[in-house]
Amino acid sequence: MEFLWIGLGVLAFLTAVFFLITYVCYRMAFYVPDRDPETFDAGSIPEGKIYEPYREAIERWTAETKAMKHEVFTIESFDGLTLYGKFYEYKPGAPIELMFHGYRGNAQRDLSGGVQRCFRLGRSTLIVDQRCSERSGGNTITFGVHESKDCLRWVDFMVKHFGPDVKIILTGISMGASTVLMAAGHPLPQNVIGVLADCGFNSAKDIIKKVIKDMKLPVEPAYFFVKAAARIYGHFDLEETSAEEAMKKCTLPVIFFHGDDDRFVPHEMSVINYNACTSQKKRLVTVPGAGHGLSFPIDVESYLKEVRAFFGPEGSYQE
Repeated sequence: MEFLWIGLGVLAFLTAVFFLITYVCYRMAFYVPDRDPETFDAGSIPEGKIYEPYREAIERWTAETKAMKHEVFTIESFDGLTLYGKFYEYKPGAPIELMFHGYRGNAQRDLSGGVQRCFRLGRSTLIVDQRCSERSGGNTITFGVHESKDCLRWVDFMVKHFGPDVKIILTGISMGASTVLMAAGHPLPQNVIGVLADCGFNSAKDIIKKVIKDMKLPVEPAYFFVKAAARIYGHFDLEETSAEEAMKKCTLPVIFFHGDDDRFVPHEMSVINYNACTSQKKRLVTVPGAGHGLSFPIDVESYLKEVRAFFGPEGSYQE
């Protein structure tokens, strides 16, 4: 009997340790606390020395975009969250980029340069605060699993709001790029004419394992706890879908951008997505010397040239 109680005690201890570790993993990887609108700081640039050379440009784009006339839209996600987006109109009838920001980012900070780029290209844009960001609801980031479903909701909203002739380009940076790639694996209305994916990862599994390795932790046991944390506390399956798998079903034109000096999301991940893509029209643009999310700031004119050439007249406003 004594051995039974000892065994039960050990089991209870190990169970407690398991749930403690998974909870810590959930808080680190997925959890976002409730946001106070008074504390929003959309003007800050991402952390890291690589962004310092572009601070002036990023802050200028953010200030200019915040001052531009825009309309605020809201939708409800499939699981009942209120999601916010800001619409910047170039001209009535112009194609619209539906744009998604990166992991723990926000639309104003990550996508103000994208708004400026869209206007240079003769496009309107709807920049979205993803779930868990700024005023949008939610406390769990799902690395594109649920965010891609939100993207589909935004597409439905745009077709209803702007009419059956609206042209939509799905655009994202970092996790936002993976989000739109995952969405592109679903059936979409013909209004969606293409995808622009900038420095996205091929799967949540691979990017999380890469981060674990960077932290010098044992990859397989650590990933086991992270995956369990997503299921137990986040209530989602981290491997339910991936950008790479979605690309195997994609028929839309897709242009991929990725810097070859990206040390957060390796360039190779866009190569994987590109190779998996079954679209008859696809292009991978590798930007020399660009770090994570810096392909546009490092060479604005070349970026614009590539996008114009890829989408042609259909992707810009025509008088």
